[in-house]
Amino acid sequence: MSKIEQRLQELGITLPPSPEPRFTYIPCKRTGNLLYLSGQDCRIDGELMFEGKLGAELTIEQGQAAARQTMINCIAVLKGYLGDLDRVVGIVKMLGLVNSAPGFANQPLVINGASNLLVDVFGEAGKHARSAIGTNELPFHTPVEIEIIVEIRD
Repeated sequence: MSKIEQRLQELGITLPPSPEPRFTYIPCKRTGNLLYLSGQDCRIDGELMFEGKLGAELTIEQGQAAARQTMINCIAVLKGYLGDLDRVVGIVKMLGLVNSAPGFANQPLVINGASNLLVDVFGEAGKHARSAIGTNELPFHTPVEIEIIVEIRD
């Protein structure tokens, strides 16, 4: 068992299978030693764990849980592509989009649910540059969508 998979197990996280795209895109694209992951959401077994806008239907804590689940799904994409998560050198950049009600301005707190998980799983290699952006709508009424850029080793 790889070091990262052992860490996931210690955290009580079981990765789902890498999700299959439902539209015209691929979940992961490599260029050089960088992987660009397409946006993921907070699905568990094909169903969104929450729907709605932060600051209206959902609390910051629910948003953080959604961001955490979204990052678990991102890690599942990495596992599906790489096979061995120990090939991750570091998380370079995260873009977190938050489905926000008018006046909601706590997007960074929501996206911390994903950022904290990356550091818990990958340690120093999980620290990353980040943008946390509020938007008025996201597909399927998901509260959070996240994409990441990851440096890997061969």
